[in-house]
Order: sequence, then C-alpha cells, then structure tokens
Amino acid sequence: MTHSPSSFDEMLTADGTVRAAYAGYREWYDEQDPALLRRKGAEAEGFFRRTGITFNVYGDDAGEERLIPFDMVPRIVTAGEWRKLSRGIEQRVRALNAFLHDIYHRQEIVRAGRLPQRLIAQNEAFLPQMMGYVPPGGVYTHIVGIDLVRTGPDEFMVLEDNARTPSGVSYMLENRETMMAMFPELFTKVNVRPVQDYPRRLAKSLAACAPSCAGDRPVVAVLTPGIYNSAYFEHAFLADQMGAELVEGSDLRVVDGRVAMRTTRGYTPIDVLYRRVDDEFLDPLTFNPDSVLGVPGIMDIYRAGRITIANAPGTGIADDKAIYSFMPEIVEFYTGEKPLLANVPTWRCSEPDSLAYVLDNLAELVVKEVHGSGGYGMLIGPTSSKKEIEAFAAKLRAKPDNYIAQPTLALSTVPILTKAGLAPRHVDLRPFVLVSPQGIDITPGGLTRVALKKGSLVVNSSQGGGTKDSLVLED
Repeated sequence: MTHSPSSFDEMLTADGTVRAAYAGYREWYDEQDPALLRRKGAEAEGFFRRTGITFNVYGDDAGEERLIPFDMVPRIVTAGEWRKLSRGIEQRVRALNAFLHDIYHRQEIVRAGRLPQRLIAQNEAFLPQMMGYVPPGGVYTHIVGIDLVRTGPDEFMVLEDNARTPSGVSYMLENRETMMAMFPELFTKVNVRPVQDYPRRLAKSLAACAPSCAGDRPVVAVLTPGIYNSAYFEHAFLADQMGAELVEGSDLRVVDGRVAMRTTRGYTPIDVLYRRVDDEFLDPLTFNPDSVLGVPGIMDIYRAGRITIANAPGTGIADDKAIYSFMPEIVEFYTGEKPLLANVPTWRCSEPDSLAYVLDNLAELVVKEVHGSGGYGMLIGPTSSKKEIEAFAAKLRAKPDNYIAQPTLALSTVPILTKAGLAPRHVDLRPFVLVSPQGIDITPGGLTRVALKKGSLVVNSSQGGGTKDSLVLED
C-alpha cells in the first residue's frame, strides 16, 4: 500500500508505520489469502444484489437500479477519538433543535443580530405553518445525520448537517452484517462497539416522542413515497427491522381526528409517523395541491397535537448551506459554548466581497448550491475544465444567493482493497443521532462513504462513490 503525503492517512504514519487504530486489523489482514479476499468481495456484491440493496440515480436516462459499491476494508476509529466526536456531535444536535424552536417562535437569534432575517424569510425550506407550534416532546430533529471529514490526527470538521430526512443508515447496518458474516474471526481479534441494535433504539426513541393521546404502546409507521423512490430499500428495511408498518399516502386518511392507516381490521390510528416524504408533498391541503404522496389534512392533526411527524416539517431549513455557514454562531448562541466541532471555512456568495473572491479563485474552490444535496449542482474547481468553470461563473453571477464556496480540503484517506492490494482513498463519515425527550443517542460509527477513484474527493454514491463498514473500537 502506498502512502499519500498530501492527506492524513488514517492507517499509516508518514514513515509507513501502522497506527494504533489499525494494528489489530493489519495483523489479521497480513494473515489472509489475497485470492480469498477477492472472492469474498464478489460474494458481498452478490449478497447486496440478492437482498435488493440498490438505489436509483435521479436524472439517469437509463433509470437503472445500481448497487452502491461495498469495500471490505473497514474504517476504524479509536474509543478516544469517538468520545471526542460524540461530545461535538451532541453539542451540535442540541443547538440545531434549539435553533429550530427559536426560528419558529420568537427568532431571538435574528433579534440579537447573529443571523440575517433574509436567510429565514426568503428560505424555501422555512414553513410559516410551523410558527408558534411545539412538536410533541419539543423535538424537531428526531433523526439527524452529521457529515464529518477528517484532515489531521485530531482535526474533524462538519461538512454538512442532515436534519430533514437523513438517509444511509440501512447501508451502515448491512455493511456490518456483511462483514460479520464474511470475516467472523476479525471481530474476535478486534473489539468493536455494536451497531446492530439501531432499529430497536430507533423504535424506542420514536415511541418516546409520541403525543399525549397515544396509548402505552405507541403505533409507529414509516411513510414512503413508494417503490420508485431512490431510498425505498431503506424505508422498507427500517420498517421491517423496527416492527413498524410501511405505508404510502394512499394507505392513510384522517378518521375521527386522528391519522389512521388501513388494515385488514379497518383503520387504526397512528401515533408516530417516520416520514420519508419531503415537506412539499406531505399534505396537499397545506402544501402542494397536486401531491398524491402525502395525507390530506395531516398538518391540521399535527398542529392539534394528535400525531408526531419525524422529522418535524420545516426542519429542512437546518440543512441549508447558507445557514450552515452560521453554525459556529448558532452553536455559541444556544449553548453558550464554543463549537467543539469546527465548520469547513465557507464563503457566502450572497456577500459581494465573498462573491468577488470566489469568482477570482473558482479553479481552487468547491462551490455548492445552498439547497443542493447528493453531490448535485456543485463545482469542484481543481477537477473542472476551463469551460466548466466559465459556465459555473455565469451561474454565480446570475444568482449569487444560491451558492456558497469552500476550500478544497485534503480529506483523510483510508485503505480500500484493489487488485494490487491496499490503496488509500478519500472518505467522509455520517454518524446517525436519535433525539427524544429522554436524551440524545449517537450510534457508534455510522456510514463511511469512500471515493473509489484514485485522487477523487467525491464520495456520494450518485457520483460513483462506495461505502464501507465503520468500526469504533472498545476501550
């Protein structure tokens, strides 16, 4: 395995010594037959295909379902590193929930001059229908995904917040199950914290957020847009693992002041709806009148406190990348503490000086749409042609408010298995966080996304990235 001096290598030091986190794994790896490892890789792909772990790429003319490539070399985090990360993640999630409560009530952060009013008033993700309303238990973001990148031994930064409908947890679980099935002996050599109980913890966390009208055993259901949605596998997987019902909008209706689902014994009221449908399509009587994915009248029932919707409508504003650029101020405003996890330095193109700098340095920067996700609508300057940069500059000048820019980071690398052996590739990490009135529960590890192409910084599955298991070591 070669070492890349330009990025922090999580497995090897500059002189090629194996770091402590990977010592047990490297010992195990050196004992393995390379041909056997390659066969195991093919077996894993077959397993994922049989299980139906695929996704659709929006805008793909072929409309073909694809596998997310799985790499069998795990990403390993020490117990000490995880403790430090967990403290920063918990602080950030608490601040996000406090921020959402504030902007849908008195907007004290705006009154204090710490956040421009226009970022809320002119934001398409802000829902006036949520003003003055407190969700059951006071929780807005029941499930959160915090995207982290690493640039040095003790340098983790938040790349994005996912507070609306974070996806990918099914891949975290299936990656671990696949690794344990293929290499059980590895898990006797390396002592790892478990993630398999996530569905049980999710069900418990959601039930704890049920409204006061719920009984002793709250009824939880997962709302999916249907089989053609890119994340349908995850919706079905989580419902099955939680023992919850998987429903579509056509299965639900308002009955006697409750949202109820159709069953063989008639309509049964739902207490908690884990929705994987965007705000716009949630209620045709309140939002998009053409929607057939949601439930007519559900927002009235919600505001009456007769159902919990997870995550709460309107939480998408916390995913906005212009809001992200203010997260250091947001964390300090609501917690009274300096952020434990830093943001990536960010230029707001809505500000004239920042826009001028970005236009002058497009070839060195990464530019993103403030509402964008999944790697779409962005420019990676160092890998773009002169023609692509000129075309993107025109977009920036036409609508500067729509973009932010960041430096091209030297993301850390972890090894993947190639035909030639281990080789470093860039990664990020999405830990998953559950929030309820009982507290904040952070799953140890998360989803590691890996750029499979040498030198690539794009880890999104829709852009050719893959996934791997994330192991958090026990003390």
